[in-house]
Amino acid sequence: MTISIMANTDILLRFGERVRELRKKRGWTQEAFADYCGLDRTYVGGIERGERNVALRNIEVIAATLEISISQLTKSL
Repeated sequence: MTISIMANTDILLRFGERVRELRKKRGWTQEAFADYCGLDRTYVGGIERGERNVALRNIEVIAATLEISISQLTKSL
C-alpha cells in the first residue's frame, strides 16, 4: 500500500487546524502561543497552515503547552 503525498498533506492540514482551534480557544495569538511553546512564530504559522511536518517532540511540546495529552491533541485527525 502506498501513501500518497495528498494523504500526507491532508493530515498536516487537519493537525494545523486542530492546533489553531485549540490555540484560539485559549485566546492566544500565534506569537504568544509560540513563546509559550518555545517555538518560532513562523514555525507555528507553518504548522497551522499545514506546511510543516511536525516532529513528535514538538507535538509533545504543543500538547503540554495546551495542557492536554497528545491523544487529545490528535483526536479526530
